[in-house]
Amino acid sequence: MGVAAGPIRVVVAKPGLDGHDRGAKVIARALRDAGMEVIYTGLHQTPEQIVDTALQEDADAIGLSILSGAHNTLFTAVIELLRERDAEDILVFGGGIIPEADIPLLKEKGVAEIFTPGATTASIVDWVRANARQPAEA
Repeated sequence: MGVAAGPIRVVVAKPGLDGHDRGAKVIARALRDAGMEVIYTGLHQTPEQIVDTALQEDADAIGLSILSGAHNTLFTAVIELLRERDAEDILVFGGGIIPEADIPLLKEKGVAEIFTPGATTASIVDWVRANARQPAEA
């Protein structure tokens, strides 16, 4: 795939049964305020719904937020679906309550970065800018 035109497009999603989305909304707003196009999928999304949305929206990145403890299963499912659909160029990052011991495994599976509580919105915005497909110069 070539370089995306326009602003970086990010799907922010809450996979699984989490019912708390304040952090996801804060990140979505920070990315939007930084000039990115953000598609927030809402609560209780399946990995298939998240990947479908990312493909339909021509997303450059997917930001997953999880608090339920099912991160190993759900993040891996998103990565596997992207591979199956030849969409590995979509950057996947995540955040939430994720034990430090699980982060190396998630990165090994293909999650590009994990942000744990205390990460600043500025650091997340900067990381997405530095790592997502860069928009073409106009």
